[in-house]
Amino acid sequence: MFELLHRVAQEEPGRVAVLTHTDSRTYADLVADARRVAAALRREGTTRFAVVDHEASVVVPLVAGAALAGVEVCQYPPVDPAEVADLLARFDHDVLVTDRTDLAGLGARVLPSSALIGGPDDEAPDAPVSRPHLVLTTGTTGAPRGVRHDWSRLLRSADRVKPAAGERWLLAYGLHQFAGLQILLHVLAAGATLVAPAPRRPREGLAAMRALGVTHASATPTYWRFLLAEMRSDGAEVPLLRQVTLGGEAIPGPLLGDLQRAFPDAAISQVYAASEFGSTGSVRDARPGLSTAVLDRGDDADVDMRIVDGELWIRSRTGMLGYHGEPEVDADGWRATGDRVEVEGDRILFRGRTSEIINVGGVKVHPLPIEERVSAIPGVDMARVFGRPNAMTGAIVALEVVAAPGADPAGLKAAIRAACADLAPAAQPRSIRFVDDIVTAGSKIVRRDIQ
Repeated sequence: MFELLHRVAQEEPGRVAVLTHTDSRTYADLVADARRVAAALRREGTTRFAVVDHEASVVVPLVAGAALAGVEVCQYPPVDPAEVADLLARFDHDVLVTDRTDLAGLGARVLPSSALIGGPDDEAPDAPVSRPHLVLTTGTTGAPRGVRHDWSRLLRSADRVKPAAGERWLLAYGLHQFAGLQILLHVLAAGATLVAPAPRRPREGLAAMRALGVTHASATPTYWRFLLAEMRSDGAEVPLLRQVTLGGEAIPGPLLGDLQRAFPDAAISQVYAASEFGSTGSVRDARPGLSTAVLDRGDDADVDMRIVDGELWIRSRTGMLGYHGEPEVDADGWRATGDRVEVEGDRILFRGRTSEIINVGGVKVHPLPIEERVSAIPGVDMARVFGRPNAMTGAIVALEVVAAPGADPAGLKAAIRAACADLAPAAQPRSIRFVDDIVTAGSKIVRRDIQ
């Protein structure tokens, strides 16, 4: 990662790398910071550490400096002290880098982020042979796991990124997420600018698009739905985006049309990626799912896919080396993704996660098609389908809905029941509840926050 920063800094030291409403950091700034971090880690004798910080101008030099020194770094999500203590124990971290004052006394030695970044300007270490990096999964099916990577594999695709100094990419993911890391690497490889508002909610993202000249944005379908709701609510100017990218969740077909109408000058791309196998590339034809051309690419492909019993499997040479604390895996071998798929014509369509299937009296129900139907109803901003325990059938299909401002709940409930009336009885929602918040993958809460 350091070499991406260094290459641009040599070409144009003053080019802005990270931009917020209150601050900016150039590529040269981040190179100098990363060198100081690398030197400090060597002085401290640190071989691996955890980071708790959400500011990109702090996280980027910490991660780049760790890569330069061959030190494994793992960024934690911005959670409370009890959860940080649990993560420290789970992933055997005895060094914590943070400027938060509420994280002392958790059993780890605390090194202030500002001290590492602002330390003496010592000579940076020689490039290491191994450059490990640890990324946490979202924990959608239980406690998060630590995914072990090496920068030599993570950077394999960087050479294919074309220079694009004028692009400004919105950071809508946390840098502790693999998707956020992928956006960062793409931006640095392109020599572009990362626009990183905090917190990373749709409202702040929309404000950054308008005020900081964002040209490209990548986010989850959930994020885009709420951003569109924000736009409808405030009625202010539409950002002049040139690129809209979706990933991280299954993508409802109607959302692609909503985004194309909202941003008519933008190209629409879908990315399929995960912490374990990296990014598989993108689809730019504004159609749901993946092209069947991604299947059986051959032994020479960095990423290859196949479908086994309705589940997508992937072999990736840009993916993980294994999980922290678990037996070694074949880094270049085939592995199941946990995504249920179907082939229709020339498309691979996602039907949901294997862990999300609802068993209603022995009938397997996939939530995604139901969510797509409900989300397409005028007046629905967001929908979540899940299984609720039931003594008779084991589970029933339950539905949470975030209504658009001014929508009539009684009318919406009738419209939802009508839209689902032709579904199999087991798939019809038996419980419909209107909420202000939606809990998405990894227990993240998405709020509309519309005033």
